Amino acid sequence: MSDNTHRRASRPAGRQRPRSRPAPVVTVQPARRVAYGVLAAVSSDDAYANLLLPTAIKRAALNTADAGLATELCYGTLRLRGYYDRVIALAAGRSVDDIDLPVLDVLRLGAHQLLGMRVPSHAAVNESVSLAREVGSRSASGFVNGVLRTLSRSEASEWKEKVLARAKNADDRLAIEYAHPAWIIRAFRQSLTAEGRVDELEQLLAADNDAPRVNLIALPGLIDAPADAHPNEYSPVGFTLGHGDPDTTIGHAGGRLRVQDEGSQLAALALSRFEPIRAGEQWLDLCAGPGGKTALLGAEAHTGHAHLDANEITPARAELVRRAIRPLAEVPEVSELDGRQIGEHRPNTYDRILVDAPCTGLGALRRRPEARWRKTAKDVADLTVLQASLLTSAFDALKPGGTVAYVTCSPHIAETRGVVLAALGRWGADAELLDTAAALQRIAVHELDLGDTALGEHAGTVAQLWPHRHGTDAMFVALIRKTAR
Repeated sequence: MSDNTHRRASRPAGRQRPRSRPAPVVTVQPARRVAYGVLAAVSSDDAYANLLLPTAIKRAALNTADAGLATELCYGTLRLRGYYDRVIALAAGRSVDDIDLPVLDVLRLGAHQLLGMRVPSHAAVNESVSLAREVGSRSASGFVNGVLRTLSRSEASEWKEKVLARAKNADDRLAIEYAHPAWIIRAFRQSLTAEGRVDELEQLLAADNDAPRVNLIALPGLIDAPADAHPNEYSPVGFTLGHGDPDTTIGHAGGRLRVQDEGSQLAALALSRFEPIRAGEQWLDLCAGPGGKTALLGAEAHTGHAHLDANEITPARAELVRRAIRPLAEVPEVSELDGRQIGEHRPNTYDRILVDAPCTGLGALRRRPEARWRKTAKDVADLTVLQASLLTSAFDALKPGGTVAYVTCSPHIAETRGVVLAALGRWGADAELLDTAAALQRIAVHELDLGDTALGEHAGTVAQLWPHRHGTDAMFVALIRKTAR
C-alpha cells in the first residue's frame, strides 16, 4: 500500500471529503414519450392528435398494451387539459401562463396520471421529472417534482373540491366539472334548447369526455361487413368489431373497409338515399377532404349509375381524398378549386351536392379533444361567413330540382340553423327545405330520437345527431332543394 493510499484510508470518518452522487436515471417509458411528443406538437404546432398519434405509435413500434396506454395518456390529458391547468395553478402557486410550455405539457401529463388514472405516484412523478429534465432545465425538473408531489398528497376528489370552490358562476362550475370552455357550454345549451332538450346538457358534456367506440364502414357494392361484425344501431352500412384493434381487418380489405363515425355515414347517406337515384345523375362533394364521405358517396353513385365529382381546395387534403377513393370501382376526379366559386364556374350542373362545411368541430370533441381548447367564440363569425358562401355557391351549381345537403360536425346554432335560415331567406321561393328528419328516419336501421326538428315557419325539417343520445359525433344535416321552374 502506498503512503498516499494509506493516508486516504486512515483519514478519520468525520473529515472525509464528501462525494456528490449522481441522481438515479429514470428511463421514460416509450408510451409516455409518445404521448408527450403528441401533446407537445398539439401545443406548439397546432397538430391534430387523432392524425399524429397513430403514426407516432407505429414509429415507436409500441405493443398493444403500450399503444393503449399512450392513447389514454394523450387523449385523457387533452380532454381534461383546462381542468388540469386549474389544478396545476393551485399546486404551483402561479398561473400556467407563467410556466414554459414544454414544462407545462409535462405537468399536464403527470396530472392526468395522478388524478385521472391508476398510475402509481412514484412512476408518474419520477418519469415526469425525467421528461422535464430532457425538455427543460435542471430547475424545471425540480419544479415538476415539487408540483407533482404536491398533487400526489391529496386525492383527486379533494382537488376537484378545491377548484370548484373557486368557480365564478354556474357556467364556470360546469366548465370545471366537465372540462369544457364556458362559451362551448353556452353554445351547447342554446342548441339543446332549440330542440326542447336543455335538460340533457350535462349528459352531453359527460359524453364528450368518453372515448368513442370505433365504428367502421363497408363501402356498399364493394364489400360486405366481416362475419364477426356487429351492425351499427343506425347506419345500414356501418358496424363495430367485437375484438379490439381493427387494423388487421382493415388492412386485408384494400380500403373497402375503413373507420368512419356513424354520424358521418348517416350524413352522406342522407344525400344519396333521401330519394331514389336516377341513372345519369351528376353529384358533387364540394369540400371533400379528407375523403371519408367522398368514398361512401362514390360507392353509392356507382351503385345507382350516377357520376360523382369531388373538390378540395387544400392540396394536402385533396391528396388524402385521392387516397380515400382509390378502392372505388369508378374513381371520381378531384379538383382543387375554391368552393366559393364552383357555382360561378359550373352553374346548373349537379343533381346532388354535399357541402360538408369547414366548422368549429364542436361535434367531434370526443375524437379531437384539443379542439375545445383551440377554438374560440370569435372563430364562429368568420366560419359562418365561409359556410354561407359555400352553401350559396353549391346552390348556384345545382340544376333546377337538384338538392344540396348542408352538413357540419358542429351543433352550434350559428353554424347550423342560423346558416340554413339565412340562406332560405335569401333564396325565397327558389328553395325548399326538405323533411330531412324523415329522410334520416327512413335510412336509419332503428328510430332516431331527434327532438324538435322544425326550422321557423318552413315546412321542412333539419336533423341534429348527438354523442349522448345517438353515440355519434354531433352531425347536423339539412336537405335543401332548388325549386324547378
